[in-house]
Amino acid sequence: MKTAAIIAEYDPFHYGHKYLIDKVRNAGATHIFAVMSGSFTQRGGAAIYDKHTRAKTALENGVDLVIELPARYSLTSAAGFARGAVGVVNALGCADMLAFGSESGDIAALKEASGAVEYTLHSEEFEQFLKKGFSYPSALQKAMLKFYTEDVAELVSSPNNTLAIEYLNALDNSGSTIEPFTVRRFGAAHDSDEEDEFLSGSALRKMISAGEDCSKYAPAVDAPTADIARLERAVLASLRSLRPDDFDYIADCAGGLGDRLYKAVRKGNSLSGIYFMTKTKRYTLARIRRAVLCGFLGITGEISREKCAYIRVLGMNSRGREILSAAKCPLPIDTSLKALSKTSHEARRQADFEAHITDLWSLALKEPLPCGIDFTAKPIIIE
Repeated sequence: MKTAAIIAEYDPFHYGHKYLIDKVRNAGATHIFAVMSGSFTQRGGAAIYDKHTRAKTALENGVDLVIELPARYSLTSAAGFARGAVGVVNALGCADMLAFGSESGDIAALKEASGAVEYTLHSEEFEQFLKKGFSYPSALQKAMLKFYTEDVAELVSSPNNTLAIEYLNALDNSGSTIEPFTVRRFGAAHDSDEEDEFLSGSALRKMISAGEDCSKYAPAVDAPTADIARLERAVLASLRSLRPDDFDYIADCAGGLGDRLYKAVRKGNSLSGIYFMTKTKRYTLARIRRAVLCGFLGITGEISREKCAYIRVLGMNSRGREILSAAKCPLPIDTSLKALSKTSHEARRQADFEAHITDLWSLALKEPLPCGIDFTAKPIIIE
């Protein structure tokens, strides 16, 4: 038994994801589990399909077990996302390898870049570039050029390389013995609308929202779709109710972003307007979108750093059951959020919070669902 973990969002699941799964199988993995974002994703948006629908598609296309990544991790920076997700992988206690896609496809090069990133983040040069108004990614790359060759610094300029490097850092910082494994990513670029054998998630979401046939690029899904535009008034109302100091506590709002976002909220009458007024060279659009959603959902910096009180299973097949049988996890594991909420005070608080977030996500559907659906949802079981 050789178990591989994949950290994913599957927003939506497409054939590029299946390509990675197949490569991991070919590399010797007998069992594969995915740690998947729930209702909201790292791009700062609402997942287009509900979490159980996305888990079902993953199970039908090669994954054996799907575990939920809490929103407090998925709506953070690449470093926070990786730290939270790797923490879940480590907690399960049975993964032999962590597999991920990257533009590089070269683990040795990514490991070298990982060490370079760790060194650069603690340098005066990095701090100076931040003070000059450069965004975190730009400041990092510019500072790296002061210490390392251009090919090493170039690795942090691609989104999937950046996430891969953060996975390596998270594994190293947690003392994990899990072996990293990467597959070179090809096809359309991240967030690109260009056509290719593998479309980007962004392009697929646009096709799905427009009602276009995307069967060439992704498995067919028959489920309601979420559109964050339907949440706009609710988000605006929530942000307008916050006090100035509240913005400083929103996850990833350090360095003056909280103050800038508060001023934009007081002036803006739309999400796009708030994004436009908040954005600078220093603050990327993705970071601002995440901050807006964290403010709406109540995710503070303190909450985003909390360790999991439980492991929630969204779905599995027979091999998935074998993974759970082999797990050496100190945390309670269950398919029922209601059952998990009864295991401890912390579990109750985290479960209630995640259920609340899903209730708000459902307002992005054309026909919103009643409250509490996370507590009554049935797991996806595929024999």
